[in-house]
Formats: sequence, C-alpha cells, structure tokens
Amino acid sequence: MTVEKRELLYEGKAKRVYRTDDPESLIVSYKDDATAFNGLKKGRIAGKGAVNNQMSNRLMRYLEENGVPTHFIAELNERETLVKRVSVIPLEVIVRNIAAGSFSKRYGVEEGVVLDCPTFEFSYKNDALGDPLLNTSHALALNLAAPEELTVIRTLALRVNELLRTFWAGCGIALVDFKLEFGRLRNGSIVLADEISPDTCRLWDSGTQEKLDKDRFRQDLGRVEEAYAEVMRRMTEHDA
Repeated sequence: MTVEKRELLYEGKAKRVYRTDDPESLIVSYKDDATAFNGLKKGRIAGKGAVNNQMSNRLMRYLEENGVPTHFIAELNERETLVKRVSVIPLEVIVRNIAAGSFSKRYGVEEGVVLDCPTFEFSYKNDALGDPLLNTSHALALNLAAPEELTVIRTLALRVNELLRTFWAGCGIALVDFKLEFGRLRNGSIVLADEISPDTCRLWDSGTQEKLDKDRFRQDLGRVEEAYAEVMRRMTEHDA
C-alpha cells in the first residue's frame, strides 16, 4: 500500500503516531521502550516493537473477521501500521478472567484464582491522576462518553474477551486479563483502537502458568524478550 508518511503527531510510551497524506488515516510506529507503574519504571525490551505490531495486527484482523470493528487498515512493515484516524475515548477498559495484578491487591484475592465470570472495569485515561477506576455514572458525569456508547463499548469488550480466550487457548495460553481502548470515527461509530499485545494483556502458559507478558518486566522476572518471542512463535504455529 502506497502512503506518504508525514510529520510526527504524537509520541507516547510505546508508540509514535504520524500524519499521512490521507486526513482519515495515520501511521503508528511501535517502539522497544517499556514502562510500568504509570511511567515510574522505564526500560527497553529488544524487539518488542516488531512483536507487538505484528501480533496486534494479526489479532485485529481476527476480531474484524468475527464482527468486531477496529481501526486497523494495513500492516506497512514489521514496526509500522496504517490505521483509521479516531478520536480516542479517554477510558481504559479492563476485562479480567483470572485474579492478578491490581485486582488481587485491591480485593485480597490470591493471584491465579479463576473468576466465576469475567469482570469489566473502566479507568479514566489520565496519567496525571494515575488512571483511576470509575463507574458508568462517573464516565457520564465527566462527559467521557454517551450512555449508548458505554453500552456499545461494554458489549464489544466482552465479545473481544470471548474471541481472544478462544484464540489464545489454541496457542496453549490462558488470557488472564487485558486492557482495551476505543475511539470514534468521523461518523461517530465506535471502533477498537490502540493495540493487543503482551504489553496490554496478561498471558500465562496454560499448563505451567509461566508469565509470558510485560509482568516479566514489571516484576524483574528476567527473560522478557524470550517471553514475547515465545508468544509470537505460538501464534505463528497456530496460524500455520
């Protein structure tokens, strides 16, 4: 696909976003930089950008094939992807299947306990405030989204959970929890945006419960690059 990459529009913790010659599309470039604890811990995971880009694109295509609208257009190279321009809704959507991370700390549930049903959470996407948890009433009071948009987001997020659990199970991986972001297209429709990767998902080996995600970086477990590469290897074998 021929597209002209123009000036840098935004640089975040894990990605750079560039304008293109099409006002309705952007180029996302994935970095190897890694952060945790709201940017307090910083580092680098060699090859992470390429893994996350290609993995996220594969999963976005899979979700599109199963009725979930996304911002994905085309993979340009191993680190760059063309996406639809969206107005990002400042909500992080977290779906949990197994107790871990802040859920375990907040509610005193031992890590690894399988939840009776998936939990659904919103947090306010605001680094200065530490991305605080909020409920539907808070989201409406802050004018972050309309009631019907929140309903669409919840429905799509739970559908994504169903699809990803099935996909990762086929790779011998348990989907513990994950974070999603959504955005509005110019016509107002809601689509899945951002990425789906070991940066945004907790992924454990189904048999050993070995962590294969960014928790290896957060918790100084070592072999971070190997874990990302292992997830990519399993995905590739799943697709073969």
